[in-house]
Amino acid sequence: MHSQFRPCIDLHNGQVKQIVGGTLHDTDAGQLHTNFVSAEPAAYYARLYREHQLQGGHVIMLGPGNQQAAAEALAAYPDGLQVGGGITVDNACEWIGRGASKVIVTSWLFPDARFDRARLLQLAERVGRDRLVVDLSCRRRDAGWVVAMNRWQTLTDVTLDREWLAEIAQHCSEFLVHAADVEGLCRGIDRKLVAALAEWSPIPVTYAGGASSLDDLALVDRLSAGSVHLTIGSALDIFGGSQV
Repeated sequence: MHSQFRPCIDLHNGQVKQIVGGTLHDTDAGQLHTNFVSAEPAAYYARLYREHQLQGGHVIMLGPGNQQAAAEALAAYPDGLQVGGGITVDNACEWIGRGASKVIVTSWLFPDARFDRARLLQLAERVGRDRLVVDLSCRRRDAGWVVAMNRWQTLTDVTLDREWLAEIAQHCSEFLVHAADVEGLCRGIDRKLVAALAEWSPIPVTYAGGASSLDDLALVDRLSAGSVHLTIGSALDIFGGSQV
């Protein structure tokens, strides 16, 4: 088994964008730093991924105003893309019905920034374990990697470790982990995080953050023995990059 490239479509205000991690704020739009804003709709990228038979990619809705674009992307590549951003137990089945292969959940699992296991069990029962991805995007702190929610603005009460990942893995089929501190910078992946995820997680993981070239895919493959997959965003030529 080898690590695979996982494509992405990040949506902000209905447009496909590449955003530097941690610069998206609810109250201060002036802090937003984008690497790329596409003139093409989300469905364009979905069709591109379908044509190249790329699997396991995701559409992420960063805030309001993105549902139509996300729905169009899913319609262009039925059962080929996961969807996340604002997913709850009340709308998860709707997104599956719109063509999502899986739903990705983060913030809804952390009311008041505290993990709620009952919500995870409820959602897993509603959509099925095989249709559920838990997003554990995180920030590096002295204690380790702390899960961040609300577009990485709010730190939760969870620090990633082997025992916690093993517990959550019983109720989902995959983890998605953005390394928010290096996301969008194209300055290299968080090698220690990739290695830790490979060691701790009993289920597949897709890592995103900092990848700058295809050499990073080979690096992730080596660090994880193929158990962690890689999303490359800002470095891709289709997103204005020049390195991939």
